[in-house]
Amino acid sequence: MNIGSLSEDKTVEKRVSITPEIAKKYIQLGIDVQITNNYGDHIGFKDSDYTDQGVKLVEDNKKLIESSDVIIQMGLTNDENLSLLKPNQTYIGVLNSYENKEKLNDLIKKKINFFSLELLPRITRAQSMDILSSQANLAGYKAVIESFSVFEKAIPMMMTAAGTVPAAKVLVVGAGVAGLQAIATAKRMGAIVFATDVRIASKEQVESLGGKFLSVEGSENLETEGGYAKEASDEFKKKQEILLAETLKKIDIVICTALIPGKKAPIIIKESMINEMQPGSIIYDLAASQGGNAAFTQVDKIIDKNGVKIMGEKNILNKLAVSSSSLYAKNIFNFVSNLYDKENKKIKINLEDEIIEKTIIK
Repeated sequence: MNIGSLSEDKTVEKRVSITPEIAKKYIQLGIDVQITNNYGDHIGFKDSDYTDQGVKLVEDNKKLIESSDVIIQMGLTNDENLSLLKPNQTYIGVLNSYENKEKLNDLIKKKINFFSLELLPRITRAQSMDILSSQANLAGYKAVIESFSVFEKAIPMMMTAAGTVPAAKVLVVGAGVAGLQAIATAKRMGAIVFATDVRIASKEQVESLGGKFLSVEGSENLETEGGYAKEASDEFKKKQEILLAETLKKIDIVICTALIPGKKAPIIIKESMINEMQPGSIIYDLAASQGGNAAFTQVDKIIDKNGVKIMGEKNILNKLAVSSSSLYAKNIFNFVSNLYDKENKKIKINLEDEIIEKTIIK
């Protein structure tokens, strides 16, 4: 069986789906691996790093697609490459199946098997494949680093002969994987950290990391069976708005991480709240690519509103491409291992397996 991966459009995506370390693991399983030339050069993985492990280099995308049984990417490649796919091939990535529903439906008619890993069920057996968690962990960390680099004051409390510099106050909106890592990172750097989330269960997690949980009085638990946040009621939103408006007046840095799968990100930090924040404050919006949690968020721009800087990037993980590629490649390898029939050396689609059944695009 052949697994192939194409070079991504590096202006949009710097991560790779197969690292030299993981290529070796595929080959040890009895799977042949092929990639296009200069596949990982931009993040320090030379072609020789791959060929030393037994990986085959293919000179163009057409040849690679035609000779691969399984294709692994970060997402959907361009339409020209997708048009080359043939029946019974398997394509694995983060396919944003809600946004790309029409395109995927047309491709499924060609009898191509698509697996989208953002749809993985939150079960113990799928943890090693959970790309959302591995990537969100890094994103939460990097969002703190990026916002602190723009903030023009010291983060930890500093006592000097000339006086005391107070610790920065950080608010993390959304205490999922990215939010929890943001809390942990900000605490390690000496900030005073607050957090809020619609899921009551996250209170204990926030407090275990040293953060103070801001809870809405009489709040309901807005958590799906799969462990994700669901949309809040209008009553909850109003109460949350009042709590946030008062809290934000004394906050230096806000890290926004609130996302609802398959929907536009909810606007949580309103214009009126931003107008009341202290000049010099920072909002880093990790939800920028899905519309943003803050008013005025624009992708890949720093917007200044009355001295408050609002930041958001389309793909913050491009700034951690080596670490994020390493984790993503491991997640994908674990997913493929679950699909792979070692005896017959081919992909076996067992729809009684919850992991396979939830991630295959139907």
